[in-house]
Amino acid sequence: MWGRRKQPEPETPPPVNPLKEAVREARIEVAERSAVIVDLRDAELARLELLNEALDPLFADIPVYVELFDRGISKGDVPRLWIDVIAHVEMGRDKRQYRFVQDTRYGRAVLSESHEIADIVKAVTRYVARRLVERERALTDDAPFGMASSQKMVEQERRHGRLRAVRTFIYGVVVTIAVLVTLAILNGPRP
Repeated sequence: MWGRRKQPEPETPPPVNPLKEAVREARIEVAERSAVIVDLRDAELARLELLNEALDPLFADIPVYVELFDRGISKGDVPRLWIDVIAHVEMGRDKRQYRFVQDTRYGRAVLSESHEIADIVKAVTRYVARRLVERERALTDDAPFGMASSQKMVEQERRHGRLRAVRTFIYGVVVTIAVLVTLAILNGPRP
């Protein structure tokens, strides 16, 4: 009694609710995963920006009057470096591999895949060259903007337009006369 102290009884921890503990652990896991996802997305954007900078000399060579290409990085769920309306570069599943794809009427076609920026730059260069050649061919095939033979076609089209106008005028005069004669007969003197 006099010399000995009673030792305090060890505190028993409050009963742990297994559901609350599981929810807390799940929240921690989600926070860690979302941090990893944000880091991966930032890494993807950084790699696409490096590729974009590597493509600057290529797009500097394209004439100003050619408006086929609209290059830019979209920062959506899947970051993409757009080359034009139908072609873009995205990162592969491992987030280290570049994938250059084109949307076609039959689905998405992979034009090139590589871990190296130089390989993708070459693939984009070939793609841009093909698009420029297609544009030139389309412009030379266009009749009003072609060479001397297309000027003849334009002149023939003008003549046909004039003939159509004269023919329409004559048909109008004939129909008008027929209508007037019909009205005169119907409204003529009555017996």
